[in-house]
Amino acid sequence: MKFLGIIPARYASTRFPAKPLAILGGKTVIQRVYEQVAGILDDAYVATDDERIEKAVKAFGGKVVMTSVHHKSGTDRCYEACVKIGGDFDVVVNIQGDEPFIQPSQLNAVKACFEDPTTQIATLVKPFTADEPFAVLENVNSPKVVVNANWNALYFSRSIIPYQRNAEKKDWLKGHTYYKHIGLYAYRTEVLREITALPQSSLEIAESLEQLRWLENGYKIKVGISEVETIGIDTPQDLARAEEFLKNRL
Repeated sequence: MKFLGIIPARYASTRFPAKPLAILGGKTVIQRVYEQVAGILDDAYVATDDERIEKAVKAFGGKVVMTSVHHKSGTDRCYEACVKIGGDFDVVVNIQGDEPFIQPSQLNAVKACFEDPTTQIATLVKPFTADEPFAVLENVNSPKVVVNANWNALYFSRSIIPYQRNAEKKDWLKGHTYYKHIGLYAYRTEVLREITALPQSSLEIAESLEQLRWLENGYKIKVGISEVETIGIDTPQDLARAEEFLKNRL
């Protein structure tokens, strides 16, 4: 199978404008993401709507494709980029442009989901550990996932699912394995075309989680496991944390 990696990257961001061009350890954030992905997949492109990002990617020797400024999601941007790039790719992998520490093991885990010929869409989860504070589980910015026996997603929620009716909240992490969603997606090329044509769904609007649109319309999302904790860059404070992480790793 052939895998195409696409890294959507917008210049405009409410919490952190120009985030892809922020410097982390002497390189832009978008360069660090690209370098983590290149070589693991069959090909990789940054998909952007801004000429400054396009110029920066070309400057470090990366591949880039310009896309519309009107996309509402990274998935929509991925589909336009996929159409423009062309080729005979079986699967498109959507890598967030603010994940400079994404690991090869994570990309390989999502690729492995497609060893099952029935897989339409794949994503990753990371188990919460029993010693984490309850506040971490409660964080609405960290969606939770429940899966069935075949490791297909049943539901994603910003709330804690499942609710343990007969246990104290302080014991929830000890009594059940909860899964944190990692926002890495991969789609069979024809499925990507189909899901980008779907209108927003009621569950998606309620939770503000795009993947619920796909579940609500009957698509299956295969779930792979990652034990890796990465640092996403959402704010300037996250960038400072990432800089410290990088220094400690070297």
